[in-house]
Amino acid sequence: MLRVEAVLFASGAPVGREALARVVGPDCAIELLIEDIAASLHERPYEVVAVAGGWQMRTRTCHAAALRAARGDATRALRPEEALILAAVAYLQPLTRRALSRVLGRGVGRERLGRLIAEGLLARGPRSPEPGAPFTYVTTQAFLAHFGLQSLSDLPDIGALALDPEDWRDTSEALPEFD
Repeated sequence: MLRVEAVLFASGAPVGREALARVVGPDCAIELLIEDIAASLHERPYEVVAVAGGWQMRTRTCHAAALRAARGDATRALRPEEALILAAVAYLQPLTRRALSRVLGRGVGRERLGRLIAEGLLARGPRSPEPGAPFTYVTTQAFLAHFGLQSLSDLPDIGALALDPEDWRDTSEALPEFD
């Protein structure tokens, strides 16, 4: 248990089952170890969470203000338009910039997508079969970890949203860009 806790503690990214099995052996019940570690951390300011296909130690949300104060608020909050972009890509990926603009009803600048890529939340996906073969955009493992998701199937049900993919596939009119 202590070896698994040490690996989780030292890792800045989620640690998958394969890595933990190398530490404790393939026959070990890793989920039970994780449950025991989580129970032992019950009254600590940090916890073990299942994210992005693995497990990660994280500071509990109630201590976020203390962390921001200690680092001088080095982390940047997402702007509302960036959150919309991430949501659209998460649900409809892979998505071209043109299709993304159509979904959001506003142009999406390359610079804004570039910032989300630089932050590791988005990545370039496969080229689209559309004329000109534009890049598509997809979410990343860092996106899953950032939002505390194990996989994209943990997103709220898109069925509650009234989106028709045919409405955003083709756009010929110019759309205003986000400010």
